[in-house]
Amino acid sequence: MKNVDTRVRIFDTTLRDGEQSPGASMNVEEKIIVARQLAKLGVDVIEAGFAFSSPGDFEAVRRVAHEVEGPVMCSLARCKSEDIDAAWGALKGAARPRIHTFISTSEIHLKHQFKLTREEAKKRAVEMVERARGYLDDVEFSAMDASRTEPEYLYEVIEAVINAGASTINIPDTVGYALPDSFGALIKGIKENVPNIGKAIISVHCHNDLGLSVANSLSAAINGARQIECTINGIGERAGNCSLEEIVMIFKTRKDLLGMDTNITTEQLYPASRLVSSITGIMVQPNKAIVGDNAFAHESGIHQDGLLKDKSTYEIMRPESIGLSRSTLVLGKHSGRHAFKTRLAELGYDIAGENLDKAFDRFKVLADKKKEVFDEDIEAIVQDEVLRLDLPERYKLIKLNVSGGTDTQPSAEVTVEVDGKAVTAKGTGDGPVDAAYNTIAGIVKTRSKLLKYSVNAITGGTDAQGEVSVRLEEEGNIVLGQGSHTDIIVASAKAYINALNRLEYKKRDRKETLVL
Repeated sequence: MKNVDTRVRIFDTTLRDGEQSPGASMNVEEKIIVARQLAKLGVDVIEAGFAFSSPGDFEAVRRVAHEVEGPVMCSLARCKSEDIDAAWGALKGAARPRIHTFISTSEIHLKHQFKLTREEAKKRAVEMVERARGYLDDVEFSAMDASRTEPEYLYEVIEAVINAGASTINIPDTVGYALPDSFGALIKGIKENVPNIGKAIISVHCHNDLGLSVANSLSAAINGARQIECTINGIGERAGNCSLEEIVMIFKTRKDLLGMDTNITTEQLYPASRLVSSITGIMVQPNKAIVGDNAFAHESGIHQDGLLKDKSTYEIMRPESIGLSRSTLVLGKHSGRHAFKTRLAELGYDIAGENLDKAFDRFKVLADKKKEVFDEDIEAIVQDEVLRLDLPERYKLIKLNVSGGTDTQPSAEVTVEVDGKAVTAKGTGDGPVDAAYNTIAGIVKTRSKLLKYSVNAITGGTDAQGEVSVRLEEEGNIVLGQGSHTDIIVASAKAYINALNRLEYKKRDRKETLVL
């Protein structure tokens, strides 16, 4: 029985095509950092750049090829002698070098862009593959715009360049025009109609103009392609390229059906995604498959309930498999009682019965107002609805007067009751709220830090009641304080006092789980 190649090689072009994303250019040092992560990821080939295009790209290809170990190191080159020579100049001495040369084969490109006949294009392709083979054994040839090339002519070119020494044949969907069925049929046709195709690996390079780059790459693999060219986060020219993390996890997750896999260490996918985002400044959309912030986040109550009972109910992959520590249950208005109770337990509260009902009702009211409910919000709910009798107010705001203006140093006079005794003090600040906070902090002698201050109008109009939220931190304890009033300065002071009281409670010894 003939052996079937079930391994799909991953050719990463983040450093070349990915860098062609507007605003995504990387300097040499950044390319080396990304290349090292790609090597750790386990990609088979790194296309380090286009050596002839600029002195900077030449240096990047040279340094990546010589300083990063593991993958095959590749430079792109047009079917021009100067490009081939520059690619070899950058790669010479590398452990595993490859020259990747290309020319268009579609009638549209040959007629309007290159001004070449079909015979002229084929002749140049053969000559440049032969020139590259004069330098090294590993040569890849790409028939640019192959998905819009007349198949019979494409077969001729492929046969000719394989005879010239190309060991990898790349079939690009350069403009993202192909559909999965037709692109798969193209790969199948190449396998059936190119006599010497058994001497080469078929590769594909799909663009995402119609959002089909991953689907087209998958269809190609099903029909015999054994190298896929892709980028981290799917970045690249125009709408980008086939997303490395998506195609890799398709093979891993559906190996039962596809029977193919890669050499990728998938636990390095999320770190690689974050690294590329950080260096290029191109952030991943939250709902991006595999590596988006929401990919393993669950808010629906039904989904959360199922997930808490058995991960497989709503997760076809484990977050650990891509380098995440765990799934996230996002608590919001769609969350159910099960998820809420689980989060309470994680925070140290074992609440049941009437107390759980009260806390959950309050949570749902808050969730209708906020996109996401944080742990501090939940603790505030518990302390308000359940622990109210156990949360005496050490501090109470008695009086507040502030002054300020364009020519006046903002100041505040505050009276706070501390453990039943009224204390009055004056202070200044950068603004009236800052002055009030500085004065209050001096009275209660707090060492806490203000992490966040936000204001929301509860009602409309100039007489709207304002709601202020603050987050304080002290010795690792983080609390949320809230206050409301038609005077926003008073609301700010009430929120600060509220947070200080919560901080006092949280600073108590709470090592044991509270059973309420």
